[in-house]
Parts: sequence; structure tokens; C-alpha cells
Amino acid sequence: MILKNNDGNPIELGHNEIIDLIPHRHPFLLIDKITDIDLGKSVTGIKSVTYNEPFFLGHFPSYPVMPGVFILESMAQTAASLVSYGDKELSKNNLVFFTGIEKAKFRKPVIPGCILYLKVNILTNKRHLYKFNGEAFVNNILVATSDFSAMLVNQDKAK
Repeated sequence: MILKNNDGNPIELGHNEIIDLIPHRHPFLLIDKITDIDLGKSVTGIKSVTYNEPFFLGHFPSYPVMPGVFILESMAQTAASLVSYGDKELSKNNLVFFTGIEKAKFRKPVIPGCILYLKVNILTNKRHLYKFNGEAFVNNILVATSDFSAMLVNQDKAK
């Protein structure tokens, strides 16, 4: 069930709440908002893609396209936000590392001015290992999909 606030509207997390959940910071924080939180199940991340994104300087100057790996990273940050929101203790001293990316498909380019909707579902989780399915949409058109897995790693042990 999607979490709602006292007014009955779906809970939305903005920049300040997101940076309390995951360690990513500018210029590598690739989500602007989190909504449709269904704890332990699914979430939607939102990224407003602007021409000012640092990767557009080189990818590609005459036709800026968001790199597919950044779309996948946006999905992963959305997934990490869901996991951390469900257990805020996880965000205190853990990092989330990709352990696998499968079935990644990029169907349409994402360009400046697009609003990227990242719908992520938890497929499985065992202890600190998670498997997710992600879909990215622009204007309700599917632009990318992937299954991916990630692992929570204690920050002190990651060194």
C-alpha cells in the first residue's frame, strides 16, 4: 500500500529527505524526488533532466543524450532510497553497491527537458542483498528497463 501523509496524499520525499537516506551528492545525485512509496515493494523516483547536467558537456555537445549508465544509476538511487526509507538505520553507516545489471535495454534517448520517472520494484532480498526491476518513463513512454542487484556494505568495511 502506498504510504500517505495525514492529508491522504502520497508521501513525497524531496532533496533534503533523499540526502538523509543515501550518500550521493551533487553532481552525482541523480534523483530529485521520491513518491509512490510502498515499503518493501516499490517506489517511484523522479529526475528532471536539465541542460546543465555535467555529462551533457561531452555526451554529446551537438545532441545531448543522458548516458544509459546514468539512467541505471538513477534507478539504483531510487531503489536505495526505498530500502533506506524502510529502515533508516541502514542509511547511517552503509553504502549500496551494484552487484549486477541484467537485461538492460535503452529504447529512446533521454534529452534535456525530459522528466524521467523511475519505477522500481524489489524482486527479492536476502539479508543485505537485493534484486530489483526498474523501468524508466518519459511522458508515459518506456525509455529504459533493467533488472539489477545491489548489496548493502558497511562503510567502514568497504575501505
